[in-house]
Amino acid sequence: MPVIDAHCHIIDPRFPLVGNNGYVPEPFDVHDYLERVRPLGVSGGVVVAGSFQGSAQDYLIAALRELGDGYVGVTQLPADVSDERIRELDAAGIRAVRFNLYRGPVLSLSEVSRFAHRVYEVAGWHSEFYLDAKALPDLAPMLRRLPAATIDHLAMSDDATGILLTLVEHGLVIKATGFGRMSITDPDALMADILSANPRGLVFGTDLPSTRAAIPFQDGDLDRVLQVAGAEHADAVVRTNAIELYRLGVAVDPSSP
Repeated sequence: MPVIDAHCHIIDPRFPLVGNNGYVPEPFDVHDYLERVRPLGVSGGVVVAGSFQGSAQDYLIAALRELGDGYVGVTQLPADVSDERIRELDAAGIRAVRFNLYRGPVLSLSEVSRFAHRVYEVAGWHSEFYLDAKALPDLAPMLRRLPAATIDHLAMSDDATGILLTLVEHGLVIKATGFGRMSITDPDALMADILSANPRGLVFGTDLPSTRAAIPFQDGDLDRVLQVAGAEHADAVVRTNAIELYRLGVAVDPSSP
């Protein structure tokens, strides 16, 4: 079936990178990506800003232009960005802002909340979080108040509190990505629980090129997600949930800056 890859990274050597804790990844450009996902039936996807790409936009907009229709982006931005610039980026195909809390927040939680509400009000963007489930007791009040949000990589570790599933019931979307980087006891059971809590609460992504992951993405990861989803939820998890979340039916203006 057609697949929407809801989480991938493009690392184009034409654009500078910002070392994160000394880490700079190897190149993985649009050609590399398309060749890698060709056997998977990927028909569209979401290019996500990595920590090593800072708040630059040129590489992301270039990638979206090269990938063409069916691809949108998730960016990182300073909280003082103008409303006008947010609208320009939306026209260029950006659909969300990302907050990396896994390696320490740059903004306070109150600043994150204000910024997340602003991008939603200005452009309809949701907010994406790279975080660890262990932090959910502190983060849950803020996450619960957001108009729309996702969490990467099944929240990285086991959630012993039940908070994650409660948030899913209230509309939070979880990404089934990065199996080779998480430390979850039973990811399959967690994905099944998420679908039981909310069938619209799970999307699939490759996380290519799996930067810093102990085990890179394998084609069997998609099979794993499809097996958990079963016939009832497979199309939603690998396609329609992402289409709705990222507004993939909205035309993208390639001439936008």
